[in-house]
Amino acid sequence: MGTSIKGTIAIVGAGPGGMAAALAAIRLGFNVALFERATEIKAAGNILNLWPPPQKILKLIGVDTEDLGAPCRTFFERHDGKVRAEVILPPEVEREYGGGFIGLLRWGLYKRMVDALPPGVLRLDHTLTGVRDGAGKVHLTFANGQNFEADVLVGADGINSFVRKWLWGDAPIRHQRLHLVGGYLFLDTPPEGRGVIAHNRTTQVSYTPIRHEGKWGYEWWVLEACDPSQPPPGDLLAYSRDRARGFTQRVRDLIDATPVAHLQRWEIRDRPPLKQWSKGRATLVGDAAHPTSPYAAYGAGMSIEDGYFLARELDAVSLSDTEAVRQALQRYEDRRKPHTAQVSQGAYHTGRAFHHMPKALRPVRDWVFDHTPVLQKFVGDAMPGHILSQLAEIEDAPPFETAANRHRVPVRAAP
Repeated sequence: MGTSIKGTIAIVGAGPGGMAAALAAIRLGFNVALFERATEIKAAGNILNLWPPPQKILKLIGVDTEDLGAPCRTFFERHDGKVRAEVILPPEVEREYGGGFIGLLRWGLYKRMVDALPPGVLRLDHTLTGVRDGAGKVHLTFANGQNFEADVLVGADGINSFVRKWLWGDAPIRHQRLHLVGGYLFLDTPPEGRGVIAHNRTTQVSYTPIRHEGKWGYEWWVLEACDPSQPPPGDLLAYSRDRARGFTQRVRDLIDATPVAHLQRWEIRDRPPLKQWSKGRATLVGDAAHPTSPYAAYGAGMSIEDGYFLARELDAVSLSDTEAVRQALQRYEDRRKPHTAQVSQGAYHTGRAFHHMPKALRPVRDWVFDHTPVLQKFVGDAMPGHILSQLAEIEDAPPFETAANRHRVPVRAAP
């Protein structure tokens, strides 16, 4: 790409946060280089849900969101189907977003974001090995021998971020002693627009509808405590069937109908909130800044929001002015930290409440959930209200049109 009078932004990591930061910056006229260590783009996981704010941003930064996912209304239930809470979204949001909360496959999102990138932005097989911030520029070196110079460096390189370690040193990852098995299947007919997050005393077994490349289906997941020192289950389908005993017939039928090739397991890990994200001409987005448990269903969504708000702050200053850049990065993180900390810590504590409470206290916990409005108050009303507050901060503008709408980046597809 040619030199931009607005300056050059280097982004490391081509997940949702990195791609969103790239697309948002391109929309505002910056020169962008997006570096990815892998030789092809692959989704980190199989299933995904998105709230309305990231959906709005995706459209705004030039991603095709038409028929992106399956909308649904979401309910917290007891294992036998008793409703404990409903996630309440305003009627106008449900009308605009077809229900608001959507289910999709991660690869469906990744592919649409890759397709929106102009040619030449994405640079595969670039493993970052060194960073130097000085003389009004950030200098990058890569394992393949290449070098790059930028006005701003954005670390979007995940929970094991090289950029985060360079900025703030190494810190231990918080193992939540939880793991999740997720699967998906396709149907010949549209599913009902209802998602269920269900618990018994120890285990969550949940499902939401999905839409992927014109096909309807469901995603489901089984989540419970685990010992990270022990080997994982050998047969993920048998494990999921066993844990779903006692749950509704609906979710058990979905698990039974799922192809083994559509299963994936991962341990849930995060980090406590980082006090400072930015230093000099470098900052962090997404999991590099605030890795989040899937209990919030918001990790990818917050990453997308980060990239958008970062680009807006940088657009307000000259990238040739180091102090102005520093202040813009500080405004970006000051804006994002309260929101991301509340969501990530809320997800962490919710996971502990459902899966790490002492055995003697579990009946008391469940009585409270079944006979008081506490769950409705905190996850049905307050949590979506906090998330939807982000909608008001996102500008109302037509979707961004670029040459990427007519050209595809030559990236080998991943399943």
